[in-house]
Amino acid sequence: MNTIEKCERLVKEVYKHFDASHDFQHIERVRKNALEILESCEHAEQEIVELAVLLHDVSDPKYANDNEKSEENRIIDLLHLPDDKVSHIKEVIRSISFNGGNEVEPKTIEAKIVRDADRLDAIGAVGIARTFAYGGAKGRKLYDSRETPRANMSVEEYRSTETASVTHFYEKLLLLAEGMLTEKGKELAQERHAFMESFLQNLRKETGETI
Repeated sequence: MNTIEKCERLVKEVYKHFDASHDFQHIERVRKNALEILESCEHAEQEIVELAVLLHDVSDPKYANDNEKSEENRIIDLLHLPDDKVSHIKEVIRSISFNGGNEVEPKTIEAKIVRDADRLDAIGAVGIARTFAYGGAKGRKLYDSRETPRANMSVEEYRSTETASVTHFYEKLLLLAEGMLTEKGKELAQERHAFMESFLQNLRKETGETI
């Protein structure tokens, strides 16, 4: 069993406890996106990309228990990786989160690849499905025309306020395409972004709400 296979086996045990918006199917889709982007990027390390994809949500604050050791650190310890690889993987993971616009600037091509790959799975048809899956798991409204999408949020504000699922489109999802960092990521994001715009237009027609 190689390192990636071992990591995959370990993270599957974590993701099976998450809701459908962040389960192992999400990881598989992000890895597919990442490998597609990787093909057009020279000098990127595939092992770093795949390990970062596999690990990037295991300690997600939305699911993590602060009283327990970080799942990310626990699994990385079990992989017995060299220190330089550990630092690189953690740098990639830190660069992924949107955090209400409070992003960490990616320093490496691997970080740009994984961030674009993860964000591609947050938009388009799958992104719509994931948004409502997460909202349903948290008991959130589908939409609320009285809500005003927030901007310039702190990380705490972004994570602590429970808005309706459709509001999340305006606070995050519709902003992602323009922030893609790789040429392939930008290309793949265009159709997905357009699909979300079309979905929201139809939703407004069907509900008669200004959402």
